[in-house]
Amino acid sequence: MMDVWEAIRTKRAIRHFTNDPLPDEVVERILDAGRRSQSSKNSQPWQFVAVRDRDTLQKLSRMGDYLSHVAGAALCVVILVPAENERSAWHMFDAGQSASYMQLAAQAMGVGSCLGTIYQPEATRDLLGFPADWQARLLISFGYPDPNHERQGQGKAGRQNFDEVVHWDRW
Repeated sequence: MMDVWEAIRTKRAIRHFTNDPLPDEVVERILDAGRRSQSSKNSQPWQFVAVRDRDTLQKLSRMGDYLSHVAGAALCVVILVPAENERSAWHMFDAGQSASYMQLAAQAMGVGSCLGTIYQPEATRDLLGFPADWQARLLISFGYPDPNHERQGQGKAGRQNFDEVVHWDRW
């Protein structure tokens, strides 16, 4: 298994997956990584809906723009946080941390992933059956990267230079 820095350095959004299922122990490790992530005041304000059913994955892929990667995934994790309240900004930050932990754990095991935004939260609730005091805005598709698809996208290749984003002591 690769170390954390190597997982961070090599992580890319993967939108095309093989048809191979993920073994249960791999799925459980990914979910456990999210469960173990840090959160504000150790509030752990998340629930995860782990979807492997092909029909449900197809339906989830229509819950937001640019979610086509979900349809071909072996696993999709929908991250739920409490409904809007005074701590919503922290809940979303914490959900992002759990997402990062899951993605890095997956990367270390050779599993690709891609984040997605849910634009139809009520339809997602109807599809997945979670209670009204929770909301779904974020999901992650997981699967083994398809070697027949090169990385594509409109995003800027690479990363900004260190000195372009780091300001020491003041801006």
